[in-house]
Amino acid sequence: MNKYELTIVLNAKLEDEERAAAMEKINGYITRFGGTVTGVDEWGKKRLAYEIQKMKEGFYYFIKFDGASNTPNELEENVRIMEPVIRYLCVKQEA
Repeated sequence: MNKYELTIVLNAKLEDEERAAAMEKINGYITRFGGTVTGVDEWGKKRLAYEIQKMKEGFYYFIKFDGASNTPNELEENVRIMEPVIRYLCVKQEA
C-alpha cells in the first residue's frame, strides 16, 4: 500500500450539507477502490490564487489515504466529473 494525499477545492457557494455530502462521496470512492482514509484536514474557505469559473474563493480539503497503485487513477476519474469540485490534485507521499 502506498500513501497518497488528495487536495480538493470545492465551490464556495455550497451549503454545509452539500459540502459534507461531497466529502462523503469522495471518501466513499477511496474505500470503493481499495483505499483507506487515514486523515482529513479541512482548511475552510480560502481565497484562490486566481479566478476559476468566475469564483474567487473555495473550500480546501486535504485527504490522506493509503491505497494500491491504481487507486489514484480510479479516484481521479470519478472526482473529475463531480459538480462541486473545482480543482483536485492527488500526489504520492514520499516514504
